[in-house]
Amino acid sequence: MTKALIVGPTYNERDNVEDIAGRLLATLSDAEILFVDDNSPDGTGQLLDDMAAREPRLHVLHRAGKLGLGTAYIAGFRWGLERDYAFFFEFDADGSHDPKYLPHMLALAEGSADVVVGSRNVPGGGTVNWGFGRKLLSRGGSFYARTILGIDVRDVTAGFICWRRRVLESLDLDRVDSNGYSFQIEMKYRAIQQGFEVVETPIVFVDRRVGQSKMNRAIVAEALLKVWSLRFRR
Repeated sequence: MTKALIVGPTYNERDNVEDIAGRLLATLSDAEILFVDDNSPDGTGQLLDDMAAREPRLHVLHRAGKLGLGTAYIAGFRWGLERDYAFFFEFDADGSHDPKYLPHMLALAEGSADVVVGSRNVPGGGTVNWGFGRKLLSRGGSFYARTILGIDVRDVTAGFICWRRRVLESLDLDRVDSNGYSFQIEMKYRAIQQGFEVVETPIVFVDRRVGQSKMNRAIVAEALLKVWSLRFRR
């Protein structure tokens, strides 16, 4: 059984995927990668197919169009749960997440942690190439969400995460209805509500070097509203 599956949604990441795939495969030898491509207009999906034909540890899941980050991760998790992976990583295919953190995150998950969060907001963590406004949005968003929801995760919007299989199996993925920025909040919140242990470990997040960020005002607005929905649903 392969130990871990690294799930990376892609949309117009042709210039990034070859480099990041090579680094991932070299860093975590007992892992495979699943790229979930949303019919990227720049040909990312075809490039990934060519890569997968040469590399048996690399897989591609094609979707009909740009359906959103949250549904991409859910589709990737479902694909992996149908197979025998024990651990699942969320990973940005744009290169913002450094593969060097993978072994330590996996070691924590093999220990007592059910969910391991690569955190920008704990001692030793941070960001590179971010302006003041983006730092304020990220830290303010985490503070806002954890205060309203009453949870003690410093980087609740983080997207570099390792999940134990049993957590994903228990979360009822059909009920996870966030799709953008708020997906990360909802998933962590649901895990905490079910009593799973969430551990944060420091990472340094480096802003993408190639391409454009998918963040926009609609995604931020969804997150602001979703937090209240989760609280009242509780």
